[in-house]
Amino acid sequence: MEILSVDDPSDPRLADYRDLTDVALRRVLEPAGGLYMAESSKVLARALAAGHRPRSVLTQERWLPELEGVLAGHDATVYVVPADVAEGVTGYAVHRGVLAAMHRPALAPVSDVLAGARLAVVLEDIVDHTNVGAAFRAAAGLGADAVLVTPRCADPLYRRSVRVSMGTVFQVPWTRLPEWDGESGARAQLSGAGFHVAALALAEGAVSLDDFAAAPPERVALLMGAEGDGLSRHALAAADSVVTIPMSGGVDSLNVASASAVALWAVGRGQRASDAFREASPR
Repeated sequence: MEILSVDDPSDPRLADYRDLTDVALRRVLEPAGGLYMAESSKVLARALAAGHRPRSVLTQERWLPELEGVLAGHDATVYVVPADVAEGVTGYAVHRGVLAAMHRPALAPVSDVLAGARLAVVLEDIVDHTNVGAAFRAAAGLGADAVLVTPRCADPLYRRSVRVSMGTVFQVPWTRLPEWDGESGARAQLSGAGFHVAALALAEGAVSLDDFAAAPPERVALLMGAEGDGLSRHALAAADSVVTIPMSGGVDSLNVASASAVALWAVGRGQRASDAFREASPR
């Protein structure tokens, strides 16, 4: 670990950290540049534990002792800057102590991510990074084995997604799906892996989540749509079931991250109950 002090916000060595508040710019530059940002020591530690490699780290003097422990055994350049320089470079006050520019790992094939999985979440075209991060946190906390995101879904490794997920984007296996149709499309890959696709949507004839979770299929992919627009017609056509969460109080639906948590809890509990029943049944 090499530690360098930098006091000039225009220093070219800090280019990875410049103007992080410009979401549109980061969406273009981060994947193309092969990097993503890990914010806070906890998130950095989870990224390292997942085998991800740091390119460099931006921090302040008072965070160095903690950071040295996190980075023990890892080769990375650490730029130590005053608080005003950190804010001048990134465009915001860096309260969490650490920003790390990480090498972005290659995405795994869908078949590898689904191998051995029984409960997965599919996020279609979710554009809000906060909702993507929250959905990952729900997936990790409620026992999902995998998360799949569509081509136009927001980047799970964008700084805000990682932060909101509390680093669980490094914990739950995930990858991007192709488009829905075609011989190697998302629909064919999910079906070929033995998954029953359950679309969470408001639709005539939809099955109540209570009823679906009472006897769920052995392998379930919960398909969640974007806020406002909901699921596309291609996604709904790919679904084996349309499932709705019973609501009250004049509210017709939940935020996508909240809906994913409710559905994961219900279906996961149903799968565990089915497993217990099969194990207790006479052979």
